[in-house]
Amino acid sequence: MRWQGGRRSSNIEDRRGSRAGPRLLGGGVGTIVLVLVAMYFGVDPTPLLEGMQGGNVGGASSTGSRPTAEDLRNDPLADMVSVVVADTEDVWTEIFAAQGRRYEAPTLVMFTGATRSACGLGQAAMGPFYCPADRKAYIDLSFYDQMRTRYKAPGDFAQAYVIAHEVGHHVQNLLGISGQVHKMKQGLGTAEANELSVRLELQADCLAGVWALRADKARNILEAGDIDEALNAASAIGDDTLQRQSQGTVVPESFTHGTSAQRQRWFREGLGSGDPDSCDTFSVDRI
Repeated sequence: MRWQGGRRSSNIEDRRGSRAGPRLLGGGVGTIVLVLVAMYFGVDPTPLLEGMQGGNVGGASSTGSRPTAEDLRNDPLADMVSVVVADTEDVWTEIFAAQGRRYEAPTLVMFTGATRSACGLGQAAMGPFYCPADRKAYIDLSFYDQMRTRYKAPGDFAQAYVIAHEVGHHVQNLLGISGQVHKMKQGLGTAEANELSVRLELQADCLAGVWALRADKARNILEAGDIDEALNAASAIGDDTLQRQSQGTVVPESFTHGTSAQRQRWFREGLGSGDPDSCDTFSVDRI
């Protein structure tokens, strides 16, 4: 991926110097257990965060600093993340403007171990996540090490895909889609609510594909093998793949993000069209 020549985003918050440390255990043991259990059984841990108050998460930091140009020069991974975030800003600003809307960029928070969010406690074990309440995306950059070693999904464009997916959730939030889905889930059974979560996640994958195509047209960022990296990452974190690896069996009713094939399909959909309207995962009978 050709990212070095891109501009750097100013919407980056670095909390990596503020670790939660042992104090987290005093206020977050229950949360840690619940999140790990949810992840083991292939359940989206995000709902466990909803409703939690930031003041109940021990020593986890809720503040950070904006990286300077020198900071980024000395930290190539954070530098890459900053460029990808800037590319998403440019792409979605253009798309929203074409629709007569104003795009409000999210902040991406880099943290280590655990951090507070308006949705509750964010932990590295959860992987990257987006909090609609504060319009921030959160990532512990050690997740990229897991992608390479545990999930066998290396590559800088695979890393960019992860960021673009979380920004896709921000786009859904701005458009009111996330709120609508949350309301639709009320009163539904677990399987039906999970299906809505899957459609929401697959739409975010598709929006990541939209970003990839448009960013490439604008800056020629794609190199040979980049798309394969993203597709490999999408496959590696499919619900069926993760459940098969962790528990040896697949429980479709518990899926919250989609199968490997579905995640690949919808990323390709966005990549092929470059049109957010093609990402309507809620109007198709089969996803």
